[in-house]
Amino acid sequence: MIVSIASGKGGTGKTTVATNLALSIENAQLIDFDVEEPNANVFLKAKIEEVEEVAVDIPEIDEEKCDHCGECSKFCRYNALAVLPSKVLVFPGLCHSCGGCKLVCPRDAISWKKIGIGKIEHGMAGELDFYHGILNIGEIKTIQLLKALKKKIDRRKEVILDSPPGTSCPVIETISSSDYCILVTEPTPFGLHDLKLAVDVVRTIGVPFGVIINRDGVGNEKVEEYCHNENIPILMKIPHSREIAHLYSEGIAFATEMDEWRNKFKEMFRRIKEEVGK
Repeated sequence: MIVSIASGKGGTGKTTVATNLALSIENAQLIDFDVEEPNANVFLKAKIEEVEEVAVDIPEIDEEKCDHCGECSKFCRYNALAVLPSKVLVFPGLCHSCGGCKLVCPRDAISWKKIGIGKIEHGMAGELDFYHGILNIGEIKTIQLLKALKKKIDRRKEVILDSPPGTSCPVIETISSSDYCILVTEPTPFGLHDLKLAVDVVRTIGVPFGVIINRDGVGNEKVEEYCHNENIPILMKIPHSREIAHLYSEGIAFATEMDEWRNKFKEMFRRIKEEVGK
């Protein structure tokens, strides 16, 4: 089963839930999809054993063959090509590597070259299989790196996907791969506002989901009221705890130090599997 962990905003404890859940279940794989700022390994401390560079194709123009007819730029809906009277300009940051420009070129003047956008690192944290992606600084092709990261999903394992924060395209790309989504929120006005955005996204995608309330006790009951009114299951409440906060500050997943929480995560995962299997 593939379970994604998401949140409407950053800082709610999404990675905390993802790492503690992954470390509490057997035969698990954790993939950190927050490629702009991956931090799951702060808690896992996996030894990185493999590094794979990720590159994408962008068009390269043979100016000797090109007659500057403009068909390529007319086709490109992302405006990655601009045809001037004597030159074709290529904007790599806008190119989606669809290949359409080459197909429509009447002079066969377009070939491909690869540019690196990031890397994928792989390692083990005990028996936990771990991957994360790292986008190059200044790079904007997040989705292409996520697609490469998706290929590492091992369906023979219980897969946990640590989604990027928010409700943007990278989040949708991550959640759409999953059988179930856990939305992590906090009991504050900001938490409720962004939870509503995340709920709209997950419902639109059509993935079953539930909510974990992190730092329970710091705010009010509005999140619980909203979940009750919307028939959204509250899977777990993680209290605003000094002990948990201390372990977090040391980069330690609290389920590895507190057996009762390891058992709670195991039980929650069992319930999710039952729900998905109905």
